[in-house]
Amino acid sequence: MRSLAIIAALVAAPFFLSASASAAEECEAKSWNLSGQQKACFSAKVVDILCEVAGNCPANCGDGKRQLGLLRTDNGKLVYPQKNLQSTFNGAVADLAPHCGKTIDVRGWLVGDEETLKGAAQLYQVQWIRAEGGEWKKANKWTKDWAKKNPDAKGKGPWFRRDPRVKEEIDEGGYLGLGPDEDIVFIKDNY
Repeated sequence: MRSLAIIAALVAAPFFLSASASAAEECEAKSWNLSGQQKACFSAKVVDILCEVAGNCPANCGDGKRQLGLLRTDNGKLVYPQKNLQSTFNGAVADLAPHCGKTIDVRGWLVGDEETLKGAAQLYQVQWIRAEGGEWKKANKWTKDWAKKNPDAKGKGPWFRRDPRVKEEIDEGGYLGLGPDEDIVFIKDNY
């Protein structure tokens, strides 16, 4: 009888292992080793945050010009996806805008220790998006969209070193935001 139990356990083991491996794979997300990060994979409706909170609701979630949120289907909480998969801390609007008003699945990380935040909302870093019935896609559209909007900003280095808006701000306010003259003093005193 004991042999039968051992054989049954061995036969069943691959089934349970593959089920748990599948569940772990289903919530795959790259760790950023941020304080208080928690892996978070869920289904949610893509919404305009200002529409949800204040009732100010333009058509099509503001056509990508407004902050978008994820209204979770499991608990009804509004999640703020502040970042996408890219390392330069780009926002997630470019990745979410095509799904305005639709339910999607997301993989990523909630960031911020709830105890430390004392009631403030955790931020969400969305890494993967799947439309209903679709394939998983990386949430990394922002830089590609930026490059299309700024074809003359060619060169090496990260986008923000070539962005015309950033360059204009630096020209007007200096690197510290205190004016170009203060930059000269700061550099002289510190370097």
